Amino acid sequence: MRPYRFQTRVRFIDTDASGRIHYTAMFRYFESAEIEWMRELGISYIGSKIGLPRVRVECDFRKAIAYDDLLEIEVRLTKLGGSSFRLEFAALRAGVAAAQGAVVIACMDRETGQAIRIPDEMRGKLEGVLEPAPNRRQEVRHDFG
Repeated sequence: MRPYRFQTRVRFIDTDASGRIHYTAMFRYFESAEIEWMRELGISYIGSKIGLPRVRVECDFRKAIAYDDLLEIEVRLTKLGGSSFRLEFAALRAGVAAAQGAVVIACMDRETGQAIRIPDEMRGKLEGVLEPAPNRRQEVRHDFG
């Protein structure tokens, strides 16, 4: 199964004094890709009684990412639980993974603030694109030159 892909350029405002992407900005790029991926699936954040807070975020930077670099963000659903799911991201620069990350998103009742089971309609849409992650615990190499 091919991952969903979203293209964007690194904006100047998202860089630090060294001219490289600020570490917090990578999560905004992941979120932009996630929102478009969900839109493609027919899942919307607008007008819903369900909140989808992030309960875990992670990102490994493998190569330097700088202002105006063209990034292609890949999105994969790798885990679907009872009340949460995990998305994995790869930020590719010129076809090479420059950053990889993941978020775990919980399903929450906006009124009570409590975790709830993923609604059947949403679950059905997510099950159609579930791609379990291979056990890929490997050495992470970095190249920031």
